[in-house]
Amino acid sequence: MNAPETFVLNMTRFIRAPRERVFDAFVDAAQLQQWHCPRGMRVTACSSDARAGGAWQLEMLSREGTRFTVGGHYVELQRPARLSYTWEWQNSPMAGQQTLVELELREQDGGTLLTLRHSGFPAAGARDAHGQGWQSTLTRLTELLDPRGSAATLTLLGHPASTYTRSVRMGLAEKGVAYTLEPARPHSPEVDAVHPFGRIPALRDGELALWETSAILRYIDEAFEGPGGLRLTPDTILGRTRCEQWVSAVNGYLYDSMVRRYVLQVFFPRGEGGQPDRAVIDGALKEIPLQLAALERGYGTGEFLAGGALSFADLFVAPILAYLEHMPEGRALLEPVPAVRRAMAAVQRRDSFTTTQPPRG
Repeated sequence: MNAPETFVLNMTRFIRAPRERVFDAFVDAAQLQQWHCPRGMRVTACSSDARAGGAWQLEMLSREGTRFTVGGHYVELQRPARLSYTWEWQNSPMAGQQTLVELELREQDGGTLLTLRHSGFPAAGARDAHGQGWQSTLTRLTELLDPRGSAATLTLLGHPASTYTRSVRMGLAEKGVAYTLEPARPHSPEVDAVHPFGRIPALRDGELALWETSAILRYIDEAFEGPGGLRLTPDTILGRTRCEQWVSAVNGYLYDSMVRRYVLQVFFPRGEGGQPDRAVIDGALKEIPLQLAALERGYGTGEFLAGGALSFADLFVAPILAYLEHMPEGRALLEPVPAVRRAMAAVQRRDSFTTTQPPRG
């Protein structure tokens, strides 16, 4: 009788650290607790008896409060070249199904090339789900061992002058996340490789590629703890609804009139003789007061659009208003909306705003 078919997961990852450090990170309980779970989760308990036949176990906790426990036994330990151990979930659909993790560590380019083979999955779906988890987990291992930290794995592609790019940069700054900014324009080869429609910003986190500003910000908010557990998502139903409302308003109305048909028309004129097209600008100027009046009501007596703290909504609006106030008609447009000016002043005092100023000119 033939044995049942099993499925195998293979992946590689380059880590800018010596093999010894990479090997130790897989067997030292204190280090395992720092990285061995996907983004948005944390290890709450860990044990490791790093010898052949010795047991290991991890308990992971999701942001939603769900606990996952996995463990097994070490099979082979050849520091710093090879490591293998069994893997068995205690509370998942694969509970009781034992699989095998095999690691090979080779010196390469001043760092370590990690080759992972995880075998014994009963179905392709189980293999693929573990593949997503391993990609995120190995990204956390990389940022633990690489001197650059999360800047070694997290790359933001976008032009510094873009309001949407700045919204993401402000979110990263608020969460205290180190990253690498790779200046790129829309439809550049680097952006097209991530964003199917060639827009900016786009984000790479290890092997994960993300696009669209709102999705990127939500990922950053869920994936990184932030100082003091800072969240950019409001914690009430009404707050989350208002936040989504203003993100949608920026995408549907504010960006088109304030940026596309006003700011960009002034900076990159497409009218006759290379001059700004006044008809386009005047059409935008008729719509902007109505939009500012809506923002005025949205801020009310506060400084934020979706509750008592900074949220995605403020990150979307702030870069646009920052351009608007410096436009020829900007002062006159903002004069009738004191709540908007008060909220602008508040956000412009934040480090996330001052450290993401676009280049002059």
